Amino acid sequence: MQPINIMVGGPASEIPLDEMEKHRGETWIGADFGATFLLNHGIIPQIAIGDFDSTFPKTMEKLKNAVTEIRRFPPQKDYTDTQLAVKVALTEFQADQINLFGATGGRLDQLLSNLMFPLMAEFQAVIPKLVIIDQQNEMRYYLPGKYEIRKRPGMKYLAFVNLTAVTGLTLPDEKYKLQNFDAKIPISWSSNEFDGLVNHFSFNSGVVAVIQSRDSLATAPRLR
Repeated sequence: MQPINIMVGGPASEIPLDEMEKHRGETWIGADFGATFLLNHGIIPQIAIGDFDSTFPKTMEKLKNAVTEIRRFPPQKDYTDTQLAVKVALTEFQADQINLFGATGGRLDQLLSNLMFPLMAEFQAVIPKLVIIDQQNEMRYYLPGKYEIRKRPGMKYLAFVNLTAVTGLTLPDEKYKLQNFDAKIPISWSSNEFDGLVNHFSFNSGVVAVIQSRDSLATAPRLR
């Protein structure tokens, strides 16, 4: 399985260059300024897509000279640039996994948009395929079922976030356990940890995000 990688226009400080490098030879889609970011790091996206409202004219010319296919949309459109790129990955590349870079940090409204759009009816097909990756986090989405999860190197914390109402959320072998929990509102069960390298969880209904994370090396420990 070869994933489709999408770079969107979030702050460069949140983009893990080492993780990008692991996917250098794979297919990339650049959304808005994300396409320029890829070019600046020696990766030519197969498609550049978006309204490019944050791209200067000279930079746009550079994109046109380097990228074979550019799809430009008006700023007033039905989908965000991120959503447009995900739709292409799903419908045109039939992606089994979509790695989304540059989707966190900066403006809170854009962050929430990127985190929540998989809950929309037309995007729910992306739920089992989407991975959001930044400097400190890896986030995956899950539909009801029983799952095994493996600890990522360097990630200390493990969080379970019910993005919708959920029933039967069970964490049987994590450091902090939970048994058959129902919630009518979204709740973030943060700062849990793996007990061993492989743990499990399950739930009966709803949508749950699982986040593996670590503290910033530049940030001292703080109260939670």
